[in-house]
Amino acid sequence: MTPAELGTASVAVRLGALFLTLILLIAPHGARAQQPSKVSRIGWLSSASPTAGADRLQAFKQGLHALGYVEGQNLTIEYRWAEGKNDRLPAHAAELVRLEVAMIVTQGTLATVAARKASPTLPIVFAVVNDPVAAGLVRSLARPGGNVTGLAVLGSEMTAKRVELLREAIPGINRVAALWNPGNASSHPELKQTEVAAQALRIELQSVEVRDPLMLEQAFAAMTKAKATGLIVLSDNMLFGQRTRIADLAIQARLPAIAWTPEFVERGELLMVYGPNVADMHRRAAAYVDKILRGVSPADLPVEQPTTFELVINLRTAKTLGLTIPQSLLLRADRTVQ
Repeated sequence: MTPAELGTASVAVRLGALFLTLILLIAPHGARAQQPSKVSRIGWLSSASPTAGADRLQAFKQGLHALGYVEGQNLTIEYRWAEGKNDRLPAHAAELVRLEVAMIVTQGTLATVAARKASPTLPIVFAVVNDPVAAGLVRSLARPGGNVTGLAVLGSEMTAKRVELLREAIPGINRVAALWNPGNASSHPELKQTEVAAQALRIELQSVEVRDPLMLEQAFAAMTKAKATGLIVLSDNMLFGQRTRIADLAIQARLPAIAWTPEFVERGELLMVYGPNVADMHRRAAAYVDKILRGVSPADLPVEQPTTFELVINLRTAKTLGLTIPQSLLLRADRTVQ
């Protein structure tokens, strides 16, 4: 081989090696950037309306996107909203099962119960449930043991704190109404804890039941008749969907009120909230979906609990109600709404 031919061959070898190196460097990154080729189909079941649940659904989608799932590309979501009519949930759940979705993601205890009754084997991920053990959805938080898992609020453990906060905000409060949905199994232990906390503080508690949004005006009329001086809204997805109306009725009745999730003061005019960031819980629910789609059994995925809680005070509502929030309480607030 001539010197010229040797030089040409050497250049070709070097170019080939360079090309191979580039392929090795680029390929792993390209592989990681690729989205899953399989299109997964999941169901979404909620007691609320699309408008009321928009922020939480958006948080859930953000969590999915961070894991490589994009709706319309490698993920299809079948939505079913009960619009506050909980009697629609069983039919919606059965329809999702017939559609042969890979799993159902639920919002709230009643939606989760409906999904489980529709199928005892289809994976179910609850983005938020008050107490899944008390509701009979899982055997234990550490070992769910069935086809259901997700994230739990455990609201009954925080209700005593809400009673204390309401008492601190309005020192002279002596009669408090508890607004709750008796059709929600998780609300029963929360009501019991509220009663215990109120009794310890020598506060008379009025139980006010609401099974349907149409009952709200009647409920507030009962509070007014009983001369309630405060209100605690217990955890429930149907009541969450009515948060703006509940806040408006509370102001009309001149009732300082506390609930469990920030949307009651951010998208409504309730006085206070104390509880976990539920939108963030929906974001974290995406990790459960990802693991189950990759083959992990719900029975092996422990139920997650929130670790941080927020106290948010609506100063606009305090002014409207003619209240002066104690400085000691304001200093402990994570946020205020001006």
